[in-house]
Amino acid sequence: MSAAALQATRVCVFDAYGTLFDVAAAARRWKDLLGERSHQLSELWRRKQLEYTWLRSLMGRYEDFWHVTGAALDHAMAALAIADPGLRARLMASYLELDAYADARPLLTRLKAAGRPTAILSNGSPSMLAAAVSAARIGRLLDAVLSVDPVATYKPHPSVYALACERFACTPAEVCFVSANGWDVAGAACFGFQAVHVDRTGQPPEGLPGRPAGTVTALDQLPPLLAL
Repeated sequence: MSAAALQATRVCVFDAYGTLFDVAAAARRWKDLLGERSHQLSELWRRKQLEYTWLRSLMGRYEDFWHVTGAALDHAMAALAIADPGLRARLMASYLELDAYADARPLLTRLKAAGRPTAILSNGSPSMLAAAVSAARIGRLLDAVLSVDPVATYKPHPSVYALACERFACTPAEVCFVSANGWDVAGAACFGFQAVHVDRTGQPPEGLPGRPAGTVTALDQLPPLLAL
């Protein structure tokens, strides 16, 4: 863990999905309709969602995250033999109002009180992010909400991480980047961010270049790493 490097940062940038917002919440909300397939659907939906972002980036065939999320859900529902257009519409609508993790708002409040600029940097489309931020009531706690849309590619492409440096007129080393996705942490670290992995489930280290500057199991463990 690089304590000195983390304490030297001046901006905190957060991944959205899986870090501030619980991606499992959409399927969980309709568990009564999905039954025992709820967890399977949630896992497959998320896996395909990420795979499609990576593959589209490699193909040079960008579509925004709303389109990708719908395509991933269609695949997951077909794989589990769920043919219910009404349920699909409910699941997609729920993705706009994902539950924020319980530790997200208190952390952002603390950072705001400490005068630390904060932002979201996400694969999400601007409209998706605006809806999620509004539903979680965290808009006033953020200085910026940055989508990949302007660069038309997805994380972990370096051009995505560069958006944060452009917005805050800072160097990569001045950014504390926080994500619960190990591959995202690796990409951010390779770009030069001081990346912190929020490892809520005890995952093994990723076999990728780019090591985290710190690892926590919950967001409320971040302030001490920043000497706040």
